[in-house]
Amino acid sequence: MVKGSNIALSALSDNAGSVIVSLGWASPTGEGDADVSVLLLGGQGKVRSDADFYFYNNPVAADGSVQLLGKAPTGEGSEDRIVFDLTAVPVDVERVIVAASRYEGARFGELDDLRVTLADGSGDDLLRFAIDDAGSVSAFIFGELYRRGEEWKFRAVGQGYDDGLAGLASDFGVDIDDDASSEDEQLDDEAEDAARPAAAAEEQPPRSAQPEPASVVTVEQVPSAPLEAVPAPRRSEEDAQSKKTAARPRTAKKKVTLPKGVKKSLAENDSWKGARLFPVSALKSDRDRETRATSVLLSVMAQVPEFGRRLTAAFGAPAGRMETFTEVSLPHGDTPRRPDGVIRVERAGKLWTALVETKTNGNALKPEQVQAYADIAARRGYEAVITLSNDVALEGSPLVDVKIDGRRKHKVALWHLSWAEVAHQAQMLLRHEGVGNAAHAWLLQELLHYLQHENSGCHGFQNMGAAWVPVRRGIDDETLCQGDPRLLEVVESWERLIRQVCLGLGGELGHKVLPVRRAKRGVDPGARRADMADRLCADGKLHAELRIEGTPGVLAITADLRTGKLRTSFDIPAPEQGYPLTWSKRLIRRLAEAPADLHVETLVEGEAGGPRGTLERLRPEPADMLPKNGAQITGFRLSLFKGMGNARGNTESGFIRSVDDAVHRFHDSVVASLDRSAPRPKPSAERAAAT
Repeated sequence: MVKGSNIALSALSDNAGSVIVSLGWASPTGEGDADVSVLLLGGQGKVRSDADFYFYNNPVAADGSVQLLGKAPTGEGSEDRIVFDLTAVPVDVERVIVAASRYEGARFGELDDLRVTLADGSGDDLLRFAIDDAGSVSAFIFGELYRRGEEWKFRAVGQGYDDGLAGLASDFGVDIDDDASSEDEQLDDEAEDAARPAAAAEEQPPRSAQPEPASVVTVEQVPSAPLEAVPAPRRSEEDAQSKKTAARPRTAKKKVTLPKGVKKSLAENDSWKGARLFPVSALKSDRDRETRATSVLLSVMAQVPEFGRRLTAAFGAPAGRMETFTEVSLPHGDTPRRPDGVIRVERAGKLWTALVETKTNGNALKPEQVQAYADIAARRGYEAVITLSNDVALEGSPLVDVKIDGRRKHKVALWHLSWAEVAHQAQMLLRHEGVGNAAHAWLLQELLHYLQHENSGCHGFQNMGAAWVPVRRGIDDETLCQGDPRLLEVVESWERLIRQVCLGLGGELGHKVLPVRRAKRGVDPGARRADMADRLCADGKLHAELRIEGTPGVLAITADLRTGKLRTSFDIPAPEQGYPLTWSKRLIRRLAEAPADLHVETLVEGEAGGPRGTLERLRPEPADMLPKNGAQITGFRLSLFKGMGNARGNTESGFIRSVDDAVHRFHDSVVASLDRSAPRPKPSAERAAAT
């Protein structure tokens, strides 16, 4: 592309709902780097709030629409990648700015091979914009994604700012704190360096070589990082020269993950159990479980910086030195209160504090208790109250009905974590992304073993609620009426279950897995759930769709409460070229490892459905998939059916277990099979020339 040009993403790929934007550069001197930033702009060309500004200390959007993946070294420089799920971008966001900034007086004109590339969700390259006239600017807009009607387009911008990231952010409405003097900024920066342990400083490369190690967090988060650290501090020439020398890129230390193979045990027989750092055999009461789980989690958060950062970044905590405490007594009227835990993070001499209230074993949070902690936090100037339980928070709805007095000058944020999300974060680091050293990996492994043990009480969402059985019976005997509040309770439980299934599958795969929200069903969560409750009353079905990062299409799951069956399905579009019989034979070959009871349905244009049959029957006769009337084939739908359990709890026959098993079985036996057998794209001429 050339500067100022634009193109519709739909014209480049059928899989452009999720795109990867990569910013790259090379340094001829081997020194210097840049930090990527993203701004979501509303109708007035400004951010809707400071939370729409994403950078190294605020890298992930709660709805999964934006995720900064960090830097990766290239031949003579580095490349910074950003994943955008355009289907999750809020409807009132019209433009997405993709920019980068330099610091310590560095300019983009000093870098070579400045470029931006864009790939679709499958990783196939779509476009490239090379920049050779960046000039003497310290912040630079590479490009922007913007809406035109129902589709997204990309524009090659190539515009710079002399006053750095602060100037760029202010231009788009981000509130930058400019009251601090340059001397204060320098002192803050030096205090931050002093607060960082010496050992960590030796192990970790400077920020110019890679982002702060704790800056990567998961989806389902709305970070709100402090913006006063954005402006680059001014230093003397000697300091700048010293900083420049110290900022030479170094090879990143390899991160530690779990070994793929299981080590051979030295035990004499299977009855011998290995000693655990966090034993669970002595846990007898709910209070014991609650106290032990809180202490175990908070201690690992403080000792494994990557893990602690992932859990607190979403709550507005800065990246800094973390300390955690349990059973702290705080004054509250005549009776002191003892929150289950306290988290404190120090950065540049400033403290961020959150109170923690924990529940295990399915026990419910008490609104009056959380309200008391919010009052204490407000009086003491703490920033947040974090609740932690087996329950899963609903999108757009607080888990507990707690209202903070609006007359208070200090606003206390209320946040919720589920134990399923804690386990998900530990899995992502331990099995896929890695941590700094083997000791940290061992601590996370012990934590994960503890959380997954049946005695810990930290099992995630396990009960469909009191309305589940009456609603199922009402659907069976057709006595339910629209507007029955029990229908809405079941829909909310279903949404919690689906969010937990996404966390579990994402932790196993190492990819982002998110529920799909169709725009035609509205953006208001309450209205969407009410509509789903009406449809449940009418047809007796619960439906959800999951989008798995890197997989074209969505995985759909339907629970039919009338027939007692679960249906998992995946649609494959028909190829643009070739013959229908060839398509059928190729699909059957790709499904060689799929289960024989897989249902294959041919999707026909303008008709309700085409030929269908089980894979076992179609394998010897792929031609049976072709419509007899020669109608145009638009794709194929693959489905598996499974009986759903009746119990409300966590037994093997329970409904929750059935849904989780159905999704995992379908992905492992069908979706993964398709991915393994998919033909790999041939390298482009440009890639071939580069190699």
